[in-house]
Amino acid sequence: MRTYCSDVEERNVNKYGVNELRKMFLDFFESKGHLVMKSFSLVPHNDNSLLLINSGMAPLKPYFTGQEIPPRKRVTTCQKCIRTGDIENIGKTDRHGTFFEMLGNFSFGDYFKHEAIAWCWEFLTEVVGLEADRLYPSVYLDDDEAFDIWNKEIGIPAERIFRFGKEDNFWEHGSGPCGPCSEVYYDRGEKYGCGKPGCTVGCECDRYIEVWNNVFTQFDNDGHGNYTDLSQKNIDTGMGLERLAAVVQDVESIFDVDTIQALRNRVCELAGKTYKEKHEWDVSIRIVTDHIRSATFMISDGIMPSNEGRGYVLRRIIRRAARHGRLLGIEGDFLANLSSTVIEGSKDGYPELEEKKDFIFNVLTQEESKFNKTIDQGLNILAEMEENMEKEGRTQLSGEDAFRLYDTYGFPLDLTMEILEEKNLTIDEEGFQAAMKEQKEKARKARKVTNYMGADVTVYESIDPAITSEFVGYDKLSWESDVTAMTTEEAVVDALTDGESGTIIVEQTPFYGTMGGQCGDTGVIRCGDGEFVVQDTIHLAGGKIGHIGRMTSGMIKLGDKVELSVNPAGRADTCKNHSATHLLQKALRTVLGSHVEQAGSYVDAHRLRFDFSHFSAMTPEELAKVEQIVNDEINAHLPVRTSVMTLEEAKKTGAMALFGEKYGDSVRVVQMGDFSTELCGGTHVANTGDIAVFKILSESGVAAGVRRIEALTGPGVFAYYKELEDRLSEAVKIVKATPANLAEKLTHLMAEVKQLSSENESLKSKAARESLGNVMDQVKEIKGVKLLAAKADGADMNGLRDLGDQLKEKLGEGVVVLASEKDGKVNLVAMATDSAMAQGAHAGNLIKGIAALVGGGGGGRPNMAQAGGKNPAGIPQAIAEVEKVLEGQLK
Repeated sequence: MRTYCSDVEERNVNKYGVNELRKMFLDFFESKGHLVMKSFSLVPHNDNSLLLINSGMAPLKPYFTGQEIPPRKRVTTCQKCIRTGDIENIGKTDRHGTFFEMLGNFSFGDYFKHEAIAWCWEFLTEVVGLEADRLYPSVYLDDDEAFDIWNKEIGIPAERIFRFGKEDNFWEHGSGPCGPCSEVYYDRGEKYGCGKPGCTVGCECDRYIEVWNNVFTQFDNDGHGNYTDLSQKNIDTGMGLERLAAVVQDVESIFDVDTIQALRNRVCELAGKTYKEKHEWDVSIRIVTDHIRSATFMISDGIMPSNEGRGYVLRRIIRRAARHGRLLGIEGDFLANLSSTVIEGSKDGYPELEEKKDFIFNVLTQEESKFNKTIDQGLNILAEMEENMEKEGRTQLSGEDAFRLYDTYGFPLDLTMEILEEKNLTIDEEGFQAAMKEQKEKARKARKVTNYMGADVTVYESIDPAITSEFVGYDKLSWESDVTAMTTEEAVVDALTDGESGTIIVEQTPFYGTMGGQCGDTGVIRCGDGEFVVQDTIHLAGGKIGHIGRMTSGMIKLGDKVELSVNPAGRADTCKNHSATHLLQKALRTVLGSHVEQAGSYVDAHRLRFDFSHFSAMTPEELAKVEQIVNDEINAHLPVRTSVMTLEEAKKTGAMALFGEKYGDSVRVVQMGDFSTELCGGTHVANTGDIAVFKILSESGVAAGVRRIEALTGPGVFAYYKELEDRLSEAVKIVKATPANLAEKLTHLMAEVKQLSSENESLKSKAARESLGNVMDQVKEIKGVKLLAAKADGADMNGLRDLGDQLKEKLGEGVVVLASEKDGKVNLVAMATDSAMAQGAHAGNLIKGIAALVGGGGGGRPNMAQAGGKNPAGIPQAIAEVEKVLEGQLK
């Protein structure tokens, strides 16, 4: 029999770290047949209802709704999420955060309540090791099935299972799939409680905390409160990783779990403040800690600061962090420095952070610098406004003043509100919005030229679905047709006039729309004095072909008969490149074998790219042979014939089909003599001789088992050789040679460079030694291990390594750590001898422990490691930290 006692304070749980818990969860559900999927981007894909991904199930919605087929019926993820609905509360308490990771396991019509509940219990109690007598499940009021599973199968007494109503334990959002929930609460003990009599699950205090939520989507709501059973029942479960870590590590809040605490401590270190000493400091420390996490992850997913949408969310977060850093007394730009700590703590689960760190640091530094230039001036202006309000006895800032701060000094409304709120003052928000609307109206009237960035999908969805287009351009480059629909960037319209950008749709068009790897045609559409330059041609839903571009003169109206003219040179060069891909595929199969299949392609007027299945890099000999075969078939002047037939007839001809492609009843077959036969809907030359010449530029790997060839044809090849010739001429002039003796001259020069380089390295090594001076008297003993940590000015990384080897030899046994500043950057090197390593010293971990102090990162082997950084001012602190880090390593 299990014993359940809610007041037990002794804990025997292993205090797993955030990164360990994430891996444990994913490994556990992988063992239960789930596909482990990487976290989706914070930017929603094809979901206009969300600005940012805010839950584990959000990116999986197409699988739940049936719009897309999931890769497996069982899926598990750790999804990065952003929620900013209560951003004003961030920092005021230690409960709130904008960024979090959501662990989830999902079933799409596979397992249901029995497995979901059993695995939830197994993971929490057997894998993580949470005490069973501290866990309390809850179920929906009427969900007897879930109650019985907890009671009879898991063995939890009825009095420990809580029944809650719709508000707490039923998930639904308007009409559509919905269902009851079953949550699991953990009793953290009296020290986290409110102390009130009867405190139990459901109390607002921090004693009983929800750690797991099982959502059983088993009903369909018609929107009027009528529920029917779903034929496919789904499981959507979620658990906040940081919250689980707080429970497992037995800490007060998410700001105290290992990775976030390390970041919080770094904020305190930069600010010279102690956490939990003053409330106003704690608020700012938590805001900076939380916001730099969010900003780092958002930038890594390609979100850039801007004045609207998710870009504005990012800008707001960065500026709040920058301002609260100032309130803490942190001087200068500091966000990139903190971001390195975020990356260090999270790169195990999100390696892309490390890969994109330079980009992340650059975006943060630029945005922070931009804000720092405006904030002082804006704060001074706001202070003057506050003085005027006090003189006039007002407690509300006018909308006009708030807008002036925004428009002139770059102060977002929410920042002004936050500053005023700290002094119990408010803003006339309606007045601000009115001033904003007036300014936008003025700007709209003044704007004459806009850049077309692609009409929103809703614009095209507004077009009459009965409208379709027919492509007639296989053998024609010009055609007359009637305009059947038009749009601007924002709306369906009846006309486009000079300067406007938009899309024109006609009944029949000679313009090829982007498809099958071939890019869309460009050209001109004319009607009277109206001229529309087509910059791209695309396929739209419902069989429409859209010509995207800009009116350069006059006007074109709905119903006008227009003349459509494709750019002939662009089409001709695109055809050369496209036809060459057919010859290339056959040549690859001839040289490499029949396993070669097309895996993708891109063709435009300038170049061609061809991806194919192959499992090793091609040799120079294989590439030369493929190139020769293609050029032989070009020189053979093979006729190119096209015909439309059934798929069965096409298969009898031996036509190559694109693997995985869906074909209709009728297909287009392209034959190039007896050499190549393929299914293809693109445009081609009439004779292979029209291609003129074929040249491979590169061959590379793009994925496991997939290679890529990039090549040129016709005019592109001649332009390529002309450029090579120009470069050769320039090189000949520089080294004062002729094309005939260039190689000989370069051989002599390289030998000279090698000699000078060797002399230069010797001089640098000598200079580094001299700058270091006699440092052997700085050797310290840490737990019996000799340590020499010093700064050597002006040494590059090679010089620093050489110097380290020399000092290690002098030291005999021990650890050497050297730092240098060169050209505004920091170089770090650490070395450990065999005896030092035997006592626990690890050069790689030592470097990791100090690199962040110089704004960098690095690592290496136990015996030797190195790192770079961008903050030379941190060198003294980094050297001072070596002793502490090494001491922690030694036995």
